Amino acid sequence: MVKIIALIPARSGSKGVPNKNVRLLGGRSLLEWSIAASLKSRLIERTIVSTDSPEYASLSIGLGAEVPFIRPASISGDTSTDYEFIKHALEWLDANNTLPEYIVHIRPTTPFRNPRVVDDAIEAFIESEQATALRSVHLMSESAYKTFELSSDGRLKRLFSESTQLDMANNARQVFPDTYSANGYVDVLSVSFILRNKIIHGDYVLPFLTPPAPEIDTESDFVGLEQLIEIDPSISSSIFGPD
Repeated sequence: MVKIIALIPARSGSKGVPNKNVRLLGGRSLLEWSIAASLKSRLIERTIVSTDSPEYASLSIGLGAEVPFIRPASISGDTSTDYEFIKHALEWLDANNTLPEYIVHIRPTTPFRNPRVVDDAIEAFIESEQATALRSVHLMSESAYKTFELSSDGRLKRLFSESTQLDMANNARQVFPDTYSANGYVDVLSVSFILRNKIIHGDYVLPFLTPPAPEIDTESDFVGLEQLIEIDPSISSSIFGPD
């Protein structure tokens, strides 16, 4: 029985950056970055791409992933949830008697990941006894307690407070609690928990701390990440080997 699969979502309908998941970064598509990292993991046994696009499916298969099903358009829109595509994949796997114990959720929009770090995350979750899921996070450079939202009458107010008195937000960052941002480096999910509770993360999520993990949402993000690859070739060599 396969114990661990990677599930890589790759819908084709991105509006901010058209065809984002197959756009080239450092000469390779975002899909290739994620598929290659998954295939280099020593713990992931199957790498499955969930896509609504036959074109993306063909590309993924050529890169070494499996695409045993096409995701319905009804769960591939801008507002579709992670739970929907994961549920769809699990239903197919169950119908084909190949349900795994764990899903490693790998997002193409976070291309820079080290396969060894992915394995560390998998091991951390498997070794935990109470966690319902694992999510990768990184320390925010500025505590969220120093940020703002708008009051009902349009004034700035401090986040986590009803006060529009902002002077406390100017205190040194060291006096505020550390806060963390979820990133797309790696999530590890329990299949039995998902099937039992109809949700994917639950209320005991194990944090897995990573370096800041840049994500791609805009054209300018592509430009910035191209520059990072030029500055630090180890970003790509950790996945693809030296050029």
